[in-house]
Amino acid sequence: MRKDSRLSRILHALIHLKFLARSATSDELGKMLNTNPVVVRRTMALLKEAGYVTSSKGHSGGWCLAMDLADITLFDIYTIVGESSLFTIGLTDEHHNCPIEMAVNSSLNEVFNEAETLMLRRFKEITIQSLAAQFDEKMKTQHLVHQ
Repeated sequence: MRKDSRLSRILHALIHLKFLARSATSDELGKMLNTNPVVVRRTMALLKEAGYVTSSKGHSGGWCLAMDLADITLFDIYTIVGESSLFTIGLTDEHHNCPIEMAVNSSLNEVFNEAETLMLRRFKEITIQSLAAQFDEKMKTQHLVHQ
């Protein structure tokens, strides 16, 4: 089953933009995220539409943050990505009339819904700035340079 990594990639890109002292091109972000620049442009366009980044053309053009990461939460980004489900575990639906399948699906669905509600509540509490601060602290303790 394929994982959807769009949420983590967007978070990764936003944190890179915070620590760069300049605009970043789609090509640069694509290399940082190990993805195609076209995918970066499509993704960044969603962030631009939401007002989180700006773009400029030309020699020194690229993508820049348009607002403080302290004002953006994980939930904000999750909403932009349009995730349909946090979990990739699926329920079987091959035997609609089977009492065992109905009981299993009912129980699993209840647990998934509870877990998703809790995760989304936490997403609303976590700012992208707090993630950037964790990164910055790790870099300082490891004496690494921001790239």
